[in-house]
Amino acid sequence: MATDTSEQRGRTFFGQPPVLANLFGVELWERFSFYGMQGILLIYLYYSAAEGGLGIDEGTATSIVGAYGGLVYLSTIAGGWLADRLLGAERTLFYSAVVVMCGHIGLALIPGMAGVAVGLVLIGFGSGGVKATATSLVGTLYAADDERRDAGFSLFYLGINLGALAGPLLTGLLQKNVGFHYGFGLAAVGMAVGLVQYSFGRRRLSDAAREVPDPIPAAGLRRVAFGVAAAVVIVVVVLATGLLPAARYATAVVVLSLIAAVSYFVVILRSRRVTPAERRRVLAFIPLFVASAAFWSLYQQQFTVVTIYSDQRLDRTVFGWEMPVSFVQSINPIMIIVLSGLFAALWTKLGSRQPSTPVKFSLGLAVMGVAFLLFLPMAGGGPNSAPLIGLAGVLLVFTIAELLLSPVGLSLATKLAPEAFRTQMVALFFLSIALGTAMSGVLAKFYSADHETAYFGVIGAVALALAAMLALAVGPIRKLMSGVH
Repeated sequence: MATDTSEQRGRTFFGQPPVLANLFGVELWERFSFYGMQGILLIYLYYSAAEGGLGIDEGTATSIVGAYGGLVYLSTIAGGWLADRLLGAERTLFYSAVVVMCGHIGLALIPGMAGVAVGLVLIGFGSGGVKATATSLVGTLYAADDERRDAGFSLFYLGINLGALAGPLLTGLLQKNVGFHYGFGLAAVGMAVGLVQYSFGRRRLSDAAREVPDPIPAAGLRRVAFGVAAAVVIVVVVLATGLLPAARYATAVVVLSLIAAVSYFVVILRSRRVTPAERRRVLAFIPLFVASAAFWSLYQQQFTVVTIYSDQRLDRTVFGWEMPVSFVQSINPIMIIVLSGLFAALWTKLGSRQPSTPVKFSLGLAVMGVAFLLFLPMAGGGPNSAPLIGLAGVLLVFTIAELLLSPVGLSLATKLAPEAFRTQMVALFFLSIALGTAMSGVLAKFYSADHETAYFGVIGAVALALAAMLALAVGPIRKLMSGVH
């Protein structure tokens, strides 16, 4: 990879390639809109009409949120395909951000479930395109042996969490003081700001960002267009006729994610364009994919179980003022902003001596299991009995687990990716998050204040058992990784 001329002149972005700043900015604003909206989405669905909500059953509401979250990550497959076969990563990123903004506008302006349907579908597909391509573009900034890679992804992750911090705070204030639709409108404004910022700086990206690695021929494009049109018709019919109840949306996304994951692995492993060494690395990715899905099925409960917990079980009174429910969603980003720099510095200082990626995955999953067990001392109390400091402590452990696995997972996908499936391998990592996120909606149906001890205890114990199994498999996995650390 050619060295950036700005970097040659000594200008860097916190020691990283200067163009990382542009990707940092667009992802910050996209996350501002995404988490700002998601911070108030679940309570909008199950709050009564008198409170400004839609009055949906709580279990159905968590299924919708889980399915939507899974759709975001599931659609990274479409984003990766567009980048690799049709538009290139840079153009896919730009147009996807436009779709995200339109989705937030739909939520803000269209009342009732119609606005939810239009808004969440557009945001889901648009965010998937942004996620797959932004991460892939960050990966192109580094040579394969550049020890700054994990630190760079951690810094990129900081941009994500600056947006994730500000979004729920501001949309939550608007929701509480003026109404839900004003909060959704602010999310649309945030995405518009991100688009303007990116428009001014997108030319700074290299030509490689605009390349289409494997252009699809015209005949193939017509077949794809026909298939997409048929799929849209089927989905509209299924949803409009009620063949798939909303309470099962999350389960449906779990099934779709599993089918897509198996299909993707088969396609990549059987491709003639994949070398034997690349094929071994893809095989090494399979157990890490499973571990990632398990991790995210716990972590993404921040937007299902933890939101309900914050609304009904948490004492949110601070010096006589009751903070909005969505404010809890900003605790985790604050901690990431503080700790991500420390993790980036740690990986940079350790260099080649840092733990291998499979070890980091095992540690991340184990710490996530411990986080769920830490709910147990607060279990069994009445409404608003859980102390805010107690939940903040649990979310601190969430954060440590996330920093062990998530930015490292993004980096791993780019390191293990076959050359012919560069962006799509990143989409495959996001597919593990799709599976886990949808599962968080399925698992949330089993949560209730009356069964907290069993719920948190069983899930925490299962996570620790899976982490132990992965730790035992580290040796064989590293051998398959063929030199990738």
